[in-house]
Amino acid sequence: METPGANGGQPILLVLRALKLGDLLVAVPALHALRRAYPEHRLLYAAHDWLAEALVLVDGFELLPTHGLDVPIPIRAGRVDVAVNLHGSGPESDRRLAEIRPRTILGHRTADRPGPPWMEDLHERERWARLLRWHGIEADAADYRLRQPAVASPCPGATVLHVGAAYGSRLWPAERFAAVARQLAADGHTIVFTGSAAERPRALEVARLAGLAESHVLAGALRLTEFVAAIAGARLVVSADTGAAHLASAYSRPSVVLFGPAPVELWGPPPGPHVVLTDGQARRGDIFAASPDPALLAVSAEDVLAAVRGLSLD
Repeated sequence: METPGANGGQPILLVLRALKLGDLLVAVPALHALRRAYPEHRLLYAAHDWLAEALVLVDGFELLPTHGLDVPIPIRAGRVDVAVNLHGSGPESDRRLAEIRPRTILGHRTADRPGPPWMEDLHERERWARLLRWHGIEADAADYRLRQPAVASPCPGATVLHVGAAYGSRLWPAERFAAVARQLAADGHTIVFTGSAAERPRALEVARLAGLAESHVLAGALRLTEFVAAIAGARLVVSADTGAAHLASAYSRPSVVLFGPAPVELWGPPPGPHVVLTDGQARRGDIFAASPDPALLAVSAEDVLAAVRGLSLD
């Protein structure tokens, strides 16, 4: 309970967003706004403990390890001054915040609490900035940059092909990743393949199909902060709609992002050196499906290579 830092008499602001890396990254504008609005508060971010190394890059927040909404938020009831619901607008997240009895809750409108109405068709960065603006806090959805990681890139100037994804609905076929890697390598790119430890077999298969050695596979070999550094120092990033793509946005690295079940309008990159490829008309929209979304399968290897040719690379 309340493990980060020292308590003292400092007021606490707690943000609940117990989700994944991409969810953290689209909430960065809201987190920056809260840091500016509450300079005297101790700032806690309730989320999975493995996000700690990424949260450091936001500045000002401490991680309060919280395993989703299936467990109580591990902080003493009555200790929190301001709780901010950046998790969603459903009864589960509201109940978890109510359990810790904060003095104030900032969230979307409920039957018992004022706030802005939830809007379905709103980009995630804008959703949370809008929520704070309604509560009188200045917030800019374009304020999504991260500080530079403290470690050096393990592959400076490399082209990063992030071949993994949390769900099968976002897994672009391995042979298409391999075709892209093979051609880019022939064009002079230094290729590395990233992903989680569980995705290392897939990355090895992509490398094999591309005719590249196992030394090109970094999947499962990088700590989170090293993975961030790899993206921050990349020449180019090719990824499905995952944390890797959001990191490319945060560090303005040229990227080609392959969208499947998630709408580009809600999760797409900001303006910059980023190209989105998808077929919105074919989108099935089932995030948790085991097989790739038709909108993703509509993207060919040649589509990706054409998008790369249209980018200005360092």
